[in-house]
Amino acid sequence: MMTHAFFAGFIMLGGLIIAIGAQNTFVLKQGLLRQHVLLVALTCWLCDVVLMAAGIWGLAASTQKLPWLTPLLSLVGGLFLLAYGLFALQRAWRGGSHISLSAQGNQPATPWLKTLLFTLAITLLNPHVYLDTVLLVGSVAAPLAADAKLPFWLGAATMSGLWFFGLGFGARLLLPLFRRARTWQLLDAAIALMMFYLAWGLLRPLILAWFG
Repeated sequence: MMTHAFFAGFIMLGGLIIAIGAQNTFVLKQGLLRQHVLLVALTCWLCDVVLMAAGIWGLAASTQKLPWLTPLLSLVGGLFLLAYGLFALQRAWRGGSHISLSAQGNQPATPWLKTLLFTLAITLLNPHVYLDTVLLVGSVAAPLAADAKLPFWLGAATMSGLWFFGLGFGARLLLPLFRRARTWQLLDAAIALMMFYLAWGLLRPLILAWFG
């Protein structure tokens, strides 16, 4: 049960975090420039960790007071994951996704404080981060038993750490791969499968309860 919860969190966040966006592009750029990579990756990861904890245990406290909230969150989370998977499948079919950067290693270094503030801004001022880390992660974790929430959070936090630190420190190795549209098609196809699997896990108990 604990191992299953860990990998559920790991897989779910993997499907959410691997996407072209301002935050990932910034982390990749800092890695290419080799400027404050540890600071940027650590900041992004800690923001994820804190927001996911708020989603998992904050919503858990709400579901204890409002029992009907758990099936509602399961329904909302399942439908969102299903839609997310369909969009990923559409991207995989159409192709065309890529990352384009023109970073050069000889650019002057930005002060660490300015880099930190920009990292916080690009992370916390993006509404999508709250949808993913607080609402969606909390919705998926809501039906879990109390002792399964910690490993679920650890799994999601592990995936987040591997992604941000891997993206930052492996930027120069990963960029040629990320510049290829075929790479993103394969990633989007894998994301779609992960999202469909997780959506089924959330919606199956509801379907059995309503129609079983």
